[in-house]
Amino acid sequence: MRIMKLTALKPGKSGIIKDFTDLDLSVKLMEMGCLPGEQITFERVAPLGDPIAISVAGYQLSIRKEEAATILVEELQHTI
Repeated sequence: MRIMKLTALKPGKSGIIKDFTDLDLSVKLMEMGCLPGEQITFERVAPLGDPIAISVAGYQLSIRKEEAATILVEELQHTI
C-alpha cells in the first residue's frame, strides 16, 4: 500500500490517516477529529474546486484543499 496526500484520493474513496506534513496545521486538524489511524473518506469537491468535503470521526467536515494536502493517507482497497 502506498501513502499519498488526501487530495490524491478520488471522491468516494477512503483511506486511513497516517501522518501530516505541516506540524502547526496538524494540531488544528486533530482537534477536528483527523487523528492518525482514523478512517477518512473524500466525499466531494465544491463546484469551483475548493473546499472539499470529507467524512471523519462520524461527521462531515469541509476543509480547504491546501489543508487537505497536508494529510497523508493510506488508501483503502475495497474488495467485493
